[in-house]
Amino acid sequence: MLLTRVITAVAVLVVLIGMLFFATPTAWSLFVLAIALLACWEWSRLSGLGEGAQLAFLFASGALGAAFWLLYARDPEGLFVSFASRAFLAAAIFWILVAPLWLARHMRPLPWLCALAGWIVVWPTWFAFVVLHDASPWLLLATAALVWIADIAAYFTGRAFGSRKLAPAISPGKTWEGVYGAVAAVIAYGAVLAATTGIGWASVGFMVVLAALSVVGDLFESWMKRGAGLKDSSGLLPGHGGVLDRIDALTSTLPVAALAIALRAGTA
Repeated sequence: MLLTRVITAVAVLVVLIGMLFFATPTAWSLFVLAIALLACWEWSRLSGLGEGAQLAFLFASGALGAAFWLLYARDPEGLFVSFASRAFLAAAIFWILVAPLWLARHMRPLPWLCALAGWIVVWPTWFAFVVLHDASPWLLLATAALVWIADIAAYFTGRAFGSRKLAPAISPGKTWEGVYGAVAAVIAYGAVLAATTGIGWASVGFMVVLAALSVVGDLFESWMKRGAGLKDSSGLLPGHGGVLDRIDALTSTLPVAALAIALRAGTA
């Protein structure tokens, strides 16, 4: 099992880094579009849709993906960016206001509402992958690294010191001590960036907000899996579950980070 996890992780890392730094913008947008469509398929399994409704959702997801990509191909710096900014705003409202309430009340809405929520989870993330990559592959990597650092720190801190459960009805393994460890690690990461790249401490504070949102994204996918009676979103990545299992925390952070960057640049 460990060998399988290691082989999958190395293979994914090689492909991801290769695409991130060496693919053309068009190739990258198609690469992450494939990831988004796989995530939509996994989400259709978590939403409780019947067979016919699932097929309709997947068809509509494919049509949306094609429309978004054509918009990018034809007008990457105009209408696409404008549309992306609106998607980022919708995602920010969802992750900051709607998702915490959804989790706090342990809601399980009708399947079609769950499915529509999946589009708010997946498509702004695709827009963020594209927009941040166009701005700079290093910017995208640095933002994603924040999430990975928070996740790793939360895991090891929780294992070493965890005693108070964060959300036992949703994800029994997560603890408040893990959250504190994640925040501390992100502050340390931010301090390194501040010393090496010159970002201000206000940006470091925003990084802590993103770390908190990464926990919301993680918990939200866990709640959806629990409602569907599934341990993993799929088995697409041997030893690691599915696509959503790998990008759950990114779905709640990348769009919000992209929105903040767009607002600062005056393009939102």
